Amino acid sequence: MIETSELTRRYGQFTAVDGISFKVEPGQVLGFLGPNGAGKSTTMKMIAGFLAPTAGSAKVCGYDVESQPIQAKRSLGYLPEGAPSYGEMTPRAFLEFIADLRGLSGERRKQRIDDVIGRLQLEAVLAQPIDTLSKGFKRRVGLAQAILHDPPALILDEPTDGLDPNQKHEVRALINAMSAEKIIVISTHILEEVHAVCTRAVIIAGGRLLADSTPAELEARSRYHGAVSLIAVNTGAAREALARVADIDSIEIDPQDHRITAIPKKGRAIFVPISEVLKNQGVEISQLQLEAGRLDEVFRSITQPHATEARA
Repeated sequence: MIETSELTRRYGQFTAVDGISFKVEPGQVLGFLGPNGAGKSTTMKMIAGFLAPTAGSAKVCGYDVESQPIQAKRSLGYLPEGAPSYGEMTPRAFLEFIADLRGLSGERRKQRIDDVIGRLQLEAVLAQPIDTLSKGFKRRVGLAQAILHDPPALILDEPTDGLDPNQKHEVRALINAMSAEKIIVISTHILEEVHAVCTRAVIIAGGRLLADSTPAELEARSRYHGAVSLIAVNTGAAREALARVADIDSIEIDPQDHRITAIPKKGRAIFVPISEVLKNQGVEISQLQLEAGRLDEVFRSITQPHATEARA
């Protein structure tokens, strides 16, 4: 597993990471969420052995990153923020270089290099200097080096940053394919990524761990959990019909697409009553759905008080 215990990093009087503890086991994909400056990248750098903690500890597959650094790094693939590499090298030369560092040789070396080139679709740019590549291709080269030695644990800092929607889909599919047999931690500020690949989510702000739950459990904390949203041909008629449902706490209307969202009173279920009243009142609708909750709203409610505290 990947395990941290009271992991802390200070820069003078400033505490970037403040006593963070968590465990990630094989088969789990942990989404590491937080606003800019929350301490996500600093935490990942400490787990990867790139930064020494001021206090606390981190282990990768049982190896302490400070007292057993070589064993820990053998067990880990790391994609840093920005995917740094050697710009004058071509992707093929860079991967050959990483293979040397990882001690790969013979048929396994060839097989692993061919595998990551195919998985990340790098064939078209293998002979170009990395400096000439797009941000998306640079990111894919960085991900290729992280998985080259087929490590049991992966630390991926913003793995889809700079990728177009198709490339994001491909990288997320790759992460999902690897997740059954690997321990994966992903830092991201893209909330849709949590739904796409993560089985667990940790939210940090101000260097502190504020939440650790499954995405579904986090959504259940949203005021929109159990809400019903709909689009009606006649918005006014729909609103009049919804006024007949006693268990609705409030109604919101999106000014752009005129989507109506009915928020239930605490502990109440309103989907069936809304469906019935719309049918009985003859209100024509084009969409009607029950909401699981909104992760962005939960994220804001958890992190904004700490952002205010930091500004103060």
